Amino acid sequence: MIRRPAALRLAGAASLLALASAAPAQADTLREALAAAYNTNPTLEGARDSQRATDEDVPIQRAQGLPSVNATGQYVEFVKPSPNAFAPTERIFTVGPDLVVPIYSGGAVRNGINAAQERVAAGQADLRLNESSLFTQVVAAYMDVLRTEALVGLATNNVQVLRTNLEATSDRFQIGDLTITDVAQSRSRLALAEGDLQSAEANLIAARETYIRLVGQAPGQLEAPPPLPGLPDTVGQAIVTGLESNASLIAAKQRAKAAGFDTEVAGAGRLPTLALFAGVDYSDYFGTLQAGDPRFFQTETTASVGVRFTIPIFQGGLPAARQRQAGARESAALENVIATERQVIADIRSTYANWQASNGVIKSAQAAVEAAELSLEGVRAENSIGNRQILDVLNAEQELVSARAQLVTARRNAYVAGFNLLALMGKAEARDLNLDTGGPLYDPTVNADRVSSKMNDWDRDPEPAPDSTRTVDIPPATATFGPQLLPGER
Repeated sequence: MIRRPAALRLAGAASLLALASAAPAQADTLREALAAAYNTNPTLEGARDSQRATDEDVPIQRAQGLPSVNATGQYVEFVKPSPNAFAPTERIFTVGPDLVVPIYSGGAVRNGINAAQERVAAGQADLRLNESSLFTQVVAAYMDVLRTEALVGLATNNVQVLRTNLEATSDRFQIGDLTITDVAQSRSRLALAEGDLQSAEANLIAARETYIRLVGQAPGQLEAPPPLPGLPDTVGQAIVTGLESNASLIAAKQRAKAAGFDTEVAGAGRLPTLALFAGVDYSDYFGTLQAGDPRFFQTETTASVGVRFTIPIFQGGLPAARQRQAGARESAALENVIATERQVIADIRSTYANWQASNGVIKSAQAAVEAAELSLEGVRAENSIGNRQILDVLNAEQELVSARAQLVTARRNAYVAGFNLLALMGKAEARDLNLDTGGPLYDPTVNADRVSSKMNDWDRDPEPAPDSTRTVDIPPATATFGPQLLPGER
């Protein structure tokens, strides 16, 4: 594909928009990139799988309070029967089912279920955090591709301009209008610009490879991103929203609640337990009981029911140690809530400041570009009549390139900082962005509800298989690109 000088792209946004409205859209959009990552990214898919594993803690805890039925059997050959046996036999086979119904366990089962449910809710908040973290990375990768493409365009245009300058300087040197110093200065600047172009192209390849890793497909002709929804007017508004909706803070609070239930579970170890039991046993002596004496039944069936209770008297301090340990962990979880809250507040404040600063840099860079363009035009005109040296022209050209690069970078930084701010506020997930993923959004509560009451010992899910896509067949990224809008251009 043919590179287009970035200076023309910066100056020609209106013509590009007119062209885009006249031709079918071919460019990738940020929403498409986010949807592709949402559907195929292995990190997010792995987080969903881990959450489904966490969901199973609820039925695991509940099973400890449900009835259990076991069948046991044995076959015994008495090689040397006891001489004191009342009814000696040579062999016996016994089999029978046993039913145990837990009645009371000191609250361990109930609190264990509550703790598991809180951890499921915390895991669902973590899943939200994974989703917004992935989206933040995708947005940064998308904007990095746009930025590095623009920088490659600027570097390409700079090389072309400096090459033209060198040719003109050489021609004027041939006619004695300039000195060999002027030629050397032009050649030096061209060599530096060519090195900058190679670095910019390498950075573009790296940015595109990062995009492929996150999105699962190569970037095409990327469109300018849409405006970010729901950005706050003040930092105070951002903090209020973040304290209500930040996923990491929600997860920390729910884990603290789970730790509280763990403390209750540990304390249940000193309380009595009560259970009902019932059993049926079938025995067969194979005609060997008392050498086949007809007074004895060679087979028999017995049944029993009862109540089993356990009252702990002394356990060497084990229950108290477990409860103290759980209490310390609960205290640590409560401290973590405050630490997470502090981190959220600090991150929101700093990210808000970065976002505001980047917006300010955009305005300054735009003014700098306009001034640098005017300055370069004047310096070139003055050089043509001998009032300026070639070095002045080269410096003016470099100032214009630097101003344009700063503008491109500022637009990228402002957009990424704005999205980071939304993520910290808990407002950068698929549901917040109205993302079209080609189907319903993933809802972790569906699986949690599905497994919470399952009691079938033979219930299995399909064999594990990856849902994400591989990138091994995607060709390596290159540094070529076609015309497109730069970040911030409409």
